[in-house]
Amino acid sequence: MSTQQGALSAPSTDAAPTLSPYAQALGGAVAELHPGLQRYFSEVPDGAVGRGRGTFEVVGTPRRWLWPLLAVLARWGVLFPAHEVDVPFAVENRRSATGVLHAVRRFEFRSGPREMTDAVHFRNGRVVDVLGVGGRLRVAFDATVRQGALALSSTSVGLRAGRVRLRIPAAVAPRARVVERFDEATGRQRVRFTLDAPLLGRIYEYEGSFVYEIEQETPA
Repeated sequence: MSTQQGALSAPSTDAAPTLSPYAQALGGAVAELHPGLQRYFSEVPDGAVGRGRGTFEVVGTPRRWLWPLLAVLARWGVLFPAHEVDVPFAVENRRSATGVLHAVRRFEFRSGPREMTDAVHFRNGRVVDVLGVGGRLRVAFDATVRQGALALSSTSVGLRAGRVRLRIPAAVAPRARVVERFDEATGRQRVRFTLDAPLLGRIYEYEGSFVYEIEQETPA
């Protein structure tokens, strides 16, 4: 099985669960991250939750002809048919006993709140992000550190339909990129996500900033 195929198979649980998938993928390079990013990408301790709140300056795409497809992805909790500015959002990160990082992002769109869910794994040296309800979308990323920022670039994209997993051919697969950096001037973490498709160009994006803290989970 090739590395790319392995990235789309069931995530391994062999890696040490105390480290986040990002830290495992980066190895020693995790120390090169800006100190303001260390808490976000190193680990979430047992019994704790990472919480962030901020504003996205832009979310979505102005290409309304893409919105019917995005409406399907919205039902899966992945992407949304929207193009809005100054969107408040919140994120919560929790680590499972097997080292998987589970995140819920809540977008306060003018049309109403939406939630995006994902589970981040470490597999074959890569970050593998399983997105949406039922893990419908699976994206493998190469992770690098550039001038203190984390850069993720997708290497493969797969879809799950029932029990069937389909890998989108590289020639037509969209390319996802994420850059997370720390803005010392504002003391906030910044994130930029872009999704580009062959021939079509930019089909989705979001960009904004937030503050992040790791807190003890409040008992129910």
